[in-house]
Amino acid sequence: MTEQADTRTAHILRRGTGTPLLFVHGNAVDHRYLLGLDDLFDGWERIYPDLPGFGRTPALTDPGGLPEIAGWLDALVEEVLGATPFAIVGNSLGGLLARDLAARRPAQVLGFALLAPVVDSVRENRILPDPLVLVEDPVLLARLDPVDRAAYEEIAVVQSEANWAAFQEAVLPGLRAGDPDAAERLSARYALAELPDERLDGYDRPVLIVAGRQDAVVGFEDQRALAVRFPHATFAVLDHAGHNVHLDQPVVVRTLLAEWAARVAHSAQG
Repeated sequence: MTEQADTRTAHILRRGTGTPLLFVHGNAVDHRYLLGLDDLFDGWERIYPDLPGFGRTPALTDPGGLPEIAGWLDALVEEVLGATPFAIVGNSLGGLLARDLAARRPAQVLGFALLAPVVDSVRENRILPDPLVLVEDPVLLARLDPVDRAAYEEIAVVQSEANWAAFQEAVLPGLRAGDPDAAERLSARYALAELPDERLDGYDRPVLIVAGRQDAVVGFEDQRALAVRFPHATFAVLDHAGHNVHLDQPVVVRTLLAEWAARVAHSAQG
């Protein structure tokens, strides 16, 4: 194993027993971003790694870009799971990394669920709606720490006490724990040599893709086109939801994830 792909210092939270389910978070956050979904997956072994430079996993050495993180994640799977079949939940950048893993290991990946996934890492190639805040809460914003307020205002399309509480629990810890130098290296090299989706032609396992109608970070139109590629894909675009789609519309997203997990379990048994 090369130094660049060394996974021995990875921080991984593992819970439960059963078929492995790998959670891959997105850029600027850490494993805690998806941890609130954990109770949905009783009967699975839930595996939550922090990607390099995020949370408690040390950053990669230079160049430390997206190709290197994708290679690191594949090496982590090899070390932790070997040839054991597993499923994936990926969010944002983690949605691109999930598809890359599935393209590398199509026979091993039982299915994947993507929440507000990056389709193309090059922002200029994305179809994006204009930024929009549907519900403003100036009283809430006025009492927030200025740094926290800026982070929240940048992403929240429905500002509320409940939404802020979810943001505090899921997003802020990762924002505060990230390595700024690692983030800069990733930003400078934020593209794979090729997108994985052509290599996924013929992938017929259960797929779920959920997008936010007001997501101005990755949009929803590219996700709709992505879903068409997979014969057993469920696609949902949710109103009153931005890039933090599982925080903005938790009830609907949890219902969709539970249905997807049941399809994966049934498919694996068959």
